Parts: sequence; C-alpha cells; structure tokens
Amino acid sequence: MRPRDPVTTLEAAGIQPSAQRVAIAKYVLATDEHPSADQVFERVREGFPMVSRATVYNTLNTFVKKGLLRELVLAEGKVVFDPKVEKHHHFIDESTGAIFDIPWESLSVSKVNALRGFQVNEYQVVLRGKRKR
Repeated sequence: MRPRDPVTTLEAAGIQPSAQRVAIAKYVLATDEHPSADQVFERVREGFPMVSRATVYNTLNTFVKKGLLRELVLAEGKVVFDPKVEKHHHFIDESTGAIFDIPWESLSVSKVNALRGFQVNEYQVVLRGKRKR
C-alpha cells in the first residue's frame, strides 16, 4: 500500500475534503486491491455507516476525473478502480478473480506505433491465468 494523507491528496487535486470523501479516500487511495464501487461502499460503510451509495459513486467518479484513480474494465461488465495511476499492466487470477499489478517494464509490446489506421494514446496488457504459489 502507498501511504497518502487523504486530506492533503484531495486538496492538492482541487477536491474539497468533506468527511465522506476523506473516508472514501482513506480506503480507495491506499488499497492494493482493485475494488468495484460496491466493494468500496461496503468497506467504507464499515467505518463510516452514514455514507450513501450515491456519495461513493459520485466521489469515485470525481477521483477518476481528477486523476487520483483509474477506472478499469478488466472483465466484461466489471468496472474496478485502481489507485495506481502510473503505467502498469494487470494479471487476473482466473481461479480467484484477484487482480495483480504487473510492473510496466516487465512486459514488452512491440510495434504499437506501427499499427496502420490507429492513433494509440495508451495501452495496457491484461494477462489471465492462475497465480503460482
């Protein structure tokens, strides 16, 4: 986990640090998981029971717009949030559904810029398989 002071992080991003936003930031900006909005809601509600589902969804969208989170669709119909906004790839364990970060420099994708008829602004590799123990 990357320790971040949530209030300072929110203020630096131009986000007013309300109690609800700070509670959400404490979890979602420090986790190594890739939680869905519902998972964020359930986790935050444990320590901050008065938070609403709408507040969580709106806050996550704000964090994405401000560059604090990345919104990822790594499986059909499953949106998750990633606090690691720097370039990296992902590995999905098909037996558990767990998502792991893979360092950018661990994989090489060649000829991306040679694709005809496409302007590639960003890419990531999503690997699927079983994690070896």
